[in-house]
Amino acid sequence: MRDLIESLFDSDPLDPMEAARRATHPRLRRRFYELATVENDTDEFRVTLDGRAVRTPAGRPLVAPTCTLAEALAAEWAAQRDVIDPAKMPLTRLANTILDGVTHSCPQVVAEVEKYLACDLVFYRAERPQGLVERQAAAWDLVLAWANTSLGARFEPVQGMMHVAQSAEALAATRDAIPRDPWRLGALHAITTLTGSVLIALAFAGGAISVEQAWSAAHVDEDWNMEQWGRDELALEQRAYRFAEMQAAAAVLLEMDR
Repeated sequence: MRDLIESLFDSDPLDPMEAARRATHPRLRRRFYELATVENDTDEFRVTLDGRAVRTPAGRPLVAPTCTLAEALAAEWAAQRDVIDPAKMPLTRLANTILDGVTHSCPQVVAEVEKYLACDLVFYRAERPQGLVERQAAAWDLVLAWANTSLGARFEPVQGMMHVAQSAEALAATRDAIPRDPWRLGALHAITTLTGSVLIALAFAGGAISVEQAWSAAHVDEDWNMEQWGRDELALEQRAYRFAEMQAAAAVLLEMDR
């Protein structure tokens, strides 16, 4: 089973041509199990297929810190029909990343999240047209207000793309809010990279905005452009794929904070 899981969920190859080929013609394996279930393993919950432990690409057991998360993972496996399609298993992909990567490199992942503070999406605003200016303000000012009230971090938005340094105090306060627990950190990192904003990710984690509000805030400019120039169906298809990843990360954060 380990070889099969590795072939299904292995990371993208370094060769860009091979990566493109795999993305265009994914090799889907036939479903080989009847039941996907959860077993309690001391303080973790293990996902099993026909009683055999599922393993990550690195060979670690696919486990979750709560029964609810493990059941959600098992549900992804149970939902596969004739073939196993990793593209339809965003929570499993995230769990693999956390178990194989984040758990063993939390300081490096925290540093990756911190990098977004230097050029966070919500800092840099359009100068025109007025309609876009207003939409950005409506979506992003709420995030900045939450950071100020909840984190004690006061950030100043600017018009244009010229880099403006934010205060050291605000940056430090925001860094302190980044979780160090691997599951929370992995989920926050996923939302940060998907939205381009650590502040949007933290505002969601802090309960200030819903996952739909966070996603909408990350796509203000894209939505505006589509309204002006027409829908881009390919972009919307890719966006739907990313939103599934966003929902998986959001589910982890919500469950871990229950």
